[in-house]
Amino acid sequence: MEIAFYLSGLVAVLATLGVVTNTNPVHALLYLIVSLISVALVFFALGAPFAGALEVIVYAGAIMVLFVFVVMMLNLGQQGVAQERAWLSPRVWLGPALLSAVLLVILVATLWSGEGGRMITGETLTARAVGSLLFGPWLLVVELAAMLLLAALVTASHVGRLPGPAASSDRRDHKEVP
Repeated sequence: MEIAFYLSGLVAVLATLGVVTNTNPVHALLYLIVSLISVALVFFALGAPFAGALEVIVYAGAIMVLFVFVVMMLNLGQQGVAQERAWLSPRVWLGPALLSAVLLVILVATLWSGEGGRMITGETLTARAVGSLLFGPWLLVVELAAMLLLAALVTASHVGRLPGPAASSDRRDHKEVP
């Protein structure tokens, strides 16, 4: 299980470097998904299957849905079709495919050796344990994080509704005279 931990960690670092260094957002997204899946495997190796499942469901799943919505909203037309064909070349998929293959080999080797239920150290972290920790001694931190996220949401909504600099200068130029 330790080998799975270290190899998954290495894949996570390499995929994250691919996210940071890539200039194309689609390629960076592919590396990000590989990175998130490898972090989930690290959680599984540490004995936290609940955290690993949440990593895959919430982060990797939510990012994919968000990306689909962004592509649908952009509606790029013929230019978008040509760009998609360029993205589908094998050269683009080589890096994420290799890192995903390494993760698959790690997962199959771990399951084949019978160490799938084992972990490195400690006890298994269940959903009940996470809930009792978050809403027990860490309740104040959870509430503060919730208020911070709510404040960020309200601020983003307010800033998004403010007129831009061009719109405000247009309003000043066209004042109505009583």
